[in-house]
Amino acid sequence: MIPPEIIEEIKFRCDIVDTINAYVPLKRAGSNWNGLCPFHSERTPSFTVFPATKSFYCFGCGAGGDVITFIMKRENIDYRAALELLADRVGITLPQNNDNMRSEETVRRERILNMNREAARFFHACLYDPNIGREALAYLTGRGLSGAVIKHFGLGYAPDGFGALTDYLQKRGYTAEEMSTGFLCGISKKTGRPFDYFRNRVIFPIIDVTGNVVAFGGRVMDDSVPKYLNTSDTPAFKKSRNLFALNFAKGKCAERMILCEGYMDVIALHAHGFENAVATLGTAITPEQARIMAKYTKKVIISYDADEAGQRAANKAMKLLGEVGLDVRVLKVTGAKDPDEFLRKGGENAKEKFKLLLDNSRAQFEFKLEGVLSRHDITILDERIKAAAELCQIISEVWSDAEREVYIGVVSDKLDIPRDSLKNDVKRMIKKREKERRTEEKQTLERTTGGWGDRINIDKVKNPYAVNTEEHILGILLLYPENLAAVKNGSLSLTEEDFYSEFNRRVFGETMAHYDPARPLDFGCLSDAFSPDEMGRITSMIVRRQGLGDNGSGVLQEMVERLRGETRQKRLSEAGREVDAIEDLLASQRQKLKK
Repeated sequence: MIPPEIIEEIKFRCDIVDTINAYVPLKRAGSNWNGLCPFHSERTPSFTVFPATKSFYCFGCGAGGDVITFIMKRENIDYRAALELLADRVGITLPQNNDNMRSEETVRRERILNMNREAARFFHACLYDPNIGREALAYLTGRGLSGAVIKHFGLGYAPDGFGALTDYLQKRGYTAEEMSTGFLCGISKKTGRPFDYFRNRVIFPIIDVTGNVVAFGGRVMDDSVPKYLNTSDTPAFKKSRNLFALNFAKGKCAERMILCEGYMDVIALHAHGFENAVATLGTAITPEQARIMAKYTKKVIISYDADEAGQRAANKAMKLLGEVGLDVRVLKVTGAKDPDEFLRKGGENAKEKFKLLLDNSRAQFEFKLEGVLSRHDITILDERIKAAAELCQIISEVWSDAEREVYIGVVSDKLDIPRDSLKNDVKRMIKKREKERRTEEKQTLERTTGGWGDRINIDKVKNPYAVNTEEHILGILLLYPENLAAVKNGSLSLTEEDFYSEFNRRVFGETMAHYDPARPLDFGCLSDAFSPDEMGRITSMIVRRQGLGDNGSGVLQEMVERLRGETRQKRLSEAGREVDAIEDLLASQRQKLKK
């Protein structure tokens, strides 16, 4: 739908190194660039950008593709939307297509975003309608929020009725199906009519970093349950990949970010000038959210409740945030259950007092040490041994040798246990975990080689040898597209029928469909036909052949002959099974005739 020359111009202007470097800090490694993968947590870089082929590939998680694939995967958008985003960055205007020519997913996403904007306006208007939102407005102002803060966050109120929002949106042309897909209404099983999801709740619009209203959170004003109701995943929203108030915090958190549990904590902090606060969306922190935070800040201060659930959540957050290289601290709020209450009750100097708490926030180990010591009475021998075992396990997970030495010294003093004894226990735990890791890597390699659990090419487990041969052939064809001419004119006898697996047959077919003798083939043209995960597999084929010395026509011909032999063997085997089945059927019929 978009002319190839326009796509080529977009990719030329959106240099892959510069584009990815805006998301992931890259360092030159010879002719390529390396960095920490933005799609999975890692400590050592396995993510590589190849300027020569204008591609990227992660040797850890298998993500790969071109600059368009990267934007699709990183921004969670489809092919057309990724092109639009990149084109807008470099001032290129894409040809306008009618809705029938655009992808269904793009149209649905745009409709939901527009619908969400209308819903946000409706909720906000209801909050300020004295006949509808008086109690909700009183609730918010009673929590210390000024009118300016309420408007800044676009807070609203969902009326206590089943059809207020749905009626409003239907009059503006939105269907019940669209409202249901966008998690704004349910459909009655008895009547088939839509009903509002959010009812009698204060509404918190969730806005992404580009300014789109992507979802909503609704909070009751009494002790009703559930306390919070949040939008589930939709075509416009992925809960695991968004953070509340990041649209405001992104420019204020370069040095440190505050991670809160709930909307009200974040809003209270912003209202008092701490505009670097964000919150997860009704769930525990996810690896994706940790990587998003690492994009915007160097340090995260966790501000969770002091109860048991809050402490468990803090431990999980520390692990995930530490894995993406962030300096993690834990806030201890004294004299209040959370930052919101602390700031409301802190008087005139509340802001200064809270800043002091932030500055004195505890390091991860201090937080964990305090937790272990609070659970065990170290004056009792057995309890002291249990505390030592827990703390050695915590220290064994620390990456830095120097940090481990310091922590061992602290524990030695606290528990009155010799440093060498603790150090030996820590070394033993590290050795055990390393052995388990190597075993898991070996098992994973065996599963991958055999095709077990392969969701991209489900045929690989049936015949790994044939599929590996196919991948080598496709890698050579995509790395050296001049070989496609030999396929096209028949001098290299290779057709879709020669491929054993359905996925690789598709890759070959799409590659040949895009081949044009007058234009160099860019493997990124396949992004429109394959998902980002599938593009990762295709990229791996190219990367694997890049690492091998001989990719000439002789090797290609040998691979094709090998594949055709495998395919021929498969057909003979299938034909043999058919003959056996026919013979079994005839034998059965003969037996029946004898009876």
